[in-house]
Amino acid sequence: MTKKPHQDTELAKYVEHRVLELKPKKSQSLIASEAGFPNPNMVTMIKNGTSKLALDRVPSMARALECDPAYLMRLALEQAIGGTAAKAVIEVFGEPVTVNERGWLQAIRKASDNTNPRLTSRSQAAISTVFGR
Repeated sequence: MTKKPHQDTELAKYVEHRVLELKPKKSQSLIASEAGFPNPNMVTMIKNGTSKLALDRVPSMARALECDPAYLMRLALEQAIGGTAAKAVIEVFGEPVTVNERGWLQAIRKASDNTNPRLTSRSQAAISTVFGR
């Protein structure tokens, strides 16, 4: 069996996972259409690693998959240019922040009365406790 060039990428695994999660309410063909793919098989090709997700398709694909575009962009970037290069891009431009993470940041700002609190070992422990770690 021939290995597909992108089959082991986190993006391929994530798209497969989201398509399965969305299956009760939308078909893969509808996802492809919502993402703007003229070929309905494009989602299958991304899922199985035959093709990669073009970076300019990330916003529409995120809407179709009902997922965070920053998270999908990070996965697509890793797939497009490789892990090492993606880390360099992130080092220069910063880590993509998801909608959920922005919510956490807003809660921290509100709780701290916008005092720009330093992350201490105590606050790190409190966060770890929230996540059961």
